[in-house]
Amino acid sequence: MPGSPTIVLVHGAFADAASWAPVTQLLLDQGHRVLVPPVFNRSLSGDAAYIRSFVEQIEGPVLLAGHSYGGAVITVAGAAENVVGLVFVAAYALEEGESLGALQGGFPDSDLAANLVYAPYPVDGAEPGTDVSVAVGAFPTVFAGGLDPAKAAVLAVSQRPLSAVAFGEPASAAAWKTKPSWGIVASADHTINPDVERFGYQRAGVRKVLEVDGPHLLMQTHAGEVATFITDALADLG
Repeated sequence: MPGSPTIVLVHGAFADAASWAPVTQLLLDQGHRVLVPPVFNRSLSGDAAYIRSFVEQIEGPVLLAGHSYGGAVITVAGAAENVVGLVFVAAYALEEGESLGALQGGFPDSDLAANLVYAPYPVDGAEPGTDVSVAVGAFPTVFAGGLDPAKAAVLAVSQRPLSAVAFGEPASAAAWKTKPSWGIVASADHTINPDVERFGYQRAGVRKVLEVDGPHLLMQTHAGEVATFITDALADLG
């Protein structure tokens, strides 16, 4: 669609760009320009810097949509000058100076907390880091609820872990303070407490909140609703 912002879809932890595939297909079929970059899940500052660099190389305006940890990433990366809006999908909307752990700490734990697995990974010239992933046996229920069990099993063994440092790193910016934003709550979410999503969106003053009775991977289970919400945000931008 000539003149319309490029839609950049940002995935979260324990997933990759393919998690957006059903939504990506719907948006492409409608004629939108869509890009779905990788997020390396090494640190909030590093991931946000990469996405910001990616966005700043796009000609014209950009609408950022972030899922889960991807919401924290776009909260920081969205400060890029050509970003015109933010869409949070079952996501963290952080305040400047706030970390994922600090935001989550104000609410009861979701089922995720008891089903995390920790493993070391090498860091050149430094002490090993710690990768955090979801226990394979718990993944289908905690993270991939609502998906076909066979597909959930594949996703469980192909996770993209999140480095533990990302949980405690404060956001260096909160782009929602200067950019319009929208948010979807997954009311049956077992990965992020839905009240964390609601609180973040309310604090950010999002233009619209959509409550979907679905699990964390809404882009897979409710792709049509997510795609429509994103295109409605485009329309709202005028």
